[in-house]
Amino acid sequence: MADHCYRLTLSCPDQVGIIAAVTDALAEHGGWITEAHQYADAESGWFFMRYEVRASSLPFDLDGLRALIAPLAERFGMDWRLTDSQVPKRVLLMVSRQSHCLADLLYRWRSGELPFEIPCVVSNHEDLRGFVEWHGIPYHHVPVQPDNREGAFATLDELIRDTAADTVVLARYMQIIPERLCERYPGRIINIHHSFLPSFAGARPYHQAAQRGVKLIGATCHYATAELDAGPIIEQDVVRVNHHNTTEDMVRLGRDVEKMVLARGLRFHLEDRVLIHGNKTIVFG
Repeated sequence: MADHCYRLTLSCPDQVGIIAAVTDALAEHGGWITEAHQYADAESGWFFMRYEVRASSLPFDLDGLRALIAPLAERFGMDWRLTDSQVPKRVLLMVSRQSHCLADLLYRWRSGELPFEIPCVVSNHEDLRGFVEWHGIPYHHVPVQPDNREGAFATLDELIRDTAADTVVLARYMQIIPERLCERYPGRIINIHHSFLPSFAGARPYHQAAQRGVKLIGATCHYATAELDAGPIIEQDVVRVNHHNTTEDMVRLGRDVEKMVLARGLRFHLEDRVLIHGNKTIVFG
């Protein structure tokens, strides 16, 4: 089995000496950097970094590495995070009636292609219970009606906390997440929108696209925020269409793009490759 690694991600005001300080601190203790990414945004004057360090090369554990980095973080004013690659994230999946994104993620999970844990699946419908439970995953039906929205999302909040979920994935969950939950879990709720945002936000984007006669349709994986379909974008992709394609064709083609974009976006998130800055992301591939 390959040696696991520690992942260090950070952002701070750009200045001379950041890379040298971090690299020298690791080198002094034999730290073997197996992957390194840096980016300096000239417009904002902000610096971003992601390092992977071979765990076995260090004479201490994650807490020891945290103690090593902490003084540097204070010195440079870093917003930073350390994770262990061998500790899988716990991902709570949410879905309504359409199963294509959920089915794709469950396949990637079962095959080990995407290493994460699924404490449960939550849905506002019963349609996919049998499919989910066949995978041995608990299924929670939390109906959302106009007169019980507050209670429904309070239940969801309880499930997130009770299952110790790191991340929530809206795998075509067709309800708007309340502002208070988006603000409580910033950068932890991932949505797949069936459109190439910012075009055609909201409902029925393929119908909107068909009416406009577009030549490209796409999908967008982004973090959910209080503003609908306007959160930091993680990943996007497109497929070409023309006047021969019906709305039904666009829906079918779009579903394929949605699955791929959500899987890629989730992988970037699971591997700590996404750094959020304002309403933008830096994604180290």
